[in-house]
Amino acid sequence: MCEIRSALGALVCVLLLAGPALQVRADEVKALARAQEIVGGRCFLCHGARGEAASELFPRLAAQNAEYIAKQLANFKSGARKSDTMKGMAADLTPEDMRALGLFFSRQTSPPHSVSDPSLAEEGGVLYAKGGAAIEVSACAGCHGPRGHGSTTLPRLAGQVASYLETQLKQFGTRERTNDNAVMHNIAEKMTEREIQAVAEYLSTLD
Repeated sequence: MCEIRSALGALVCVLLLAGPALQVRADEVKALARAQEIVGGRCFLCHGARGEAASELFPRLAAQNAEYIAKQLANFKSGARKSDTMKGMAADLTPEDMRALGLFFSRQTSPPHSVSDPSLAEEGGVLYAKGGAAIEVSACAGCHGPRGHGSTTLPRLAGQVASYLETQLKQFGTRERTNDNAVMHNIAEKMTEREIQAVAEYLSTLD
């Protein structure tokens, strides 16, 4: 009887200790299920079922940082980031939905794209790592990390669609995009067309 009581006591202790972890797991499962429902109803049309991007016109969301995705969705909904399409898509999303989508996409894989222009990618790698002294462009790696994985507040750039990155850099340079770090305005406006293409090509090949 003492042995049984000891075993039951140990089990209770284990359950009590695991309780919060089990609750977190349950919350994640619920959030991921909700995200899959939303993705299957709208997001997959442009971004793919797992954020792999169905077209070069749209960004790859797979492996993107969860907090960053949630912020962008909130910005689309409020109008802080301009997009007629995304404003409509985000209109009825709750903050919980946005966090769920961020969690879902952050859990997906993002295989690198094949190198289409080796020399261009090489140029981009140098610019990304060291910046452009002649045009006073800061090294991208200083904020986005050595492999372009970003942070909770900065986007993952590794494996992104090159043409999409080009578009975003140009929009930062012309102040068409203003919902994120203003530092990007000063950097992007100094970059040449070739430099924008080079950095985009390089980043698309990273994993």
